[in-house]
Amino acid sequence: MANSAQSRKRARQAERHRQRNASYRSMFRTFIKKVIAAINEGDREKAQSAYQQAVSIIDKTANKGLIHKNKAARHKSRLNARIRAMQ
Repeated sequence: MANSAQSRKRARQAERHRQRNASYRSMFRTFIKKVIAAINEGDREKAQSAYQQAVSIIDKTANKGLIHKNKAARHKSRLNARIRAMQ
């Protein structure tokens, strides 16, 4: 366990960051699932609006360093390709 004041503070910070990161990661996955659900329903308008919201969340998680920038680009590209293929 943490002994010094510094290590106790780092442990507190690490726990706060872990919980915040888990929240952002969960939100990231949820918004991707919303886009996929709209695509599976066949509702192009709903899929596009869900995609716009998802892009914002994906970029936010990438900027925070929670996911790599290339992973963010890959997710956006694949979701957009699936929406374009709906025509």
